[in-house]
Amino acid sequence: MRIISGKYRGRRIIAPKKLPVRPTTDVAKEGLFNIFNNNFDFESLKVLDLFAGIGSISFEFASRGVKDITTVDVDYNCVRFIKKIVSELKIENLKVVNADTFKFLKFINSKFDIIFADPPYNNKKFNIIPSLVFDNNLLNNNGWLIIEHPSEISFTDYKYFLEQRKYGKVNFSIFCFNEQVV
Repeated sequence: MRIISGKYRGRRIIAPKKLPVRPTTDVAKEGLFNIFNNNFDFESLKVLDLFAGIGSISFEFASRGVKDITTVDVDYNCVRFIKKIVSELKIENLKVVNADTFKFLKFINSKFDIIFADPPYNNKKFNIIPSLVFDNNLLNNNGWLIIEHPSEISFTDYKYFLEQRKYGKVNFSIFCFNEQVV
């Protein structure tokens, strides 16, 4: 995995092979961050990265100047790896949480501008992620929820669905919370 842009551009991060992860491909990550770049000012964002794995998305946000990032993963070894990289890169604005994402979403008492979720593709709870985010009021107005998912899953009928983007085998469903939508 490499960091595509920003302060840590070109930095390669090699995760141990034993970690249970499927990192977002560089092509998909670059496409996603081009979308973000056209819609957000990175330095003003508050970001939540769910099912973080090796932290690829969080490190990309940190590299681009995001000042408030929370990263969540249930796997202790993934969390330990992310903390190691945070220490090596001297990132001070990235909080790492070892927790089950579904439980975490029920109890977090904060709002975010971007929530990125990349659950394991075999996770049977994909469909409840939007409900947990929107029912618990976790996004600021005009905030985005992005879910990375396999092509068999569709979120087009969900409230606040904005669009779906496909990069190779990677699909991103993007939701935009708007207080005016009832």
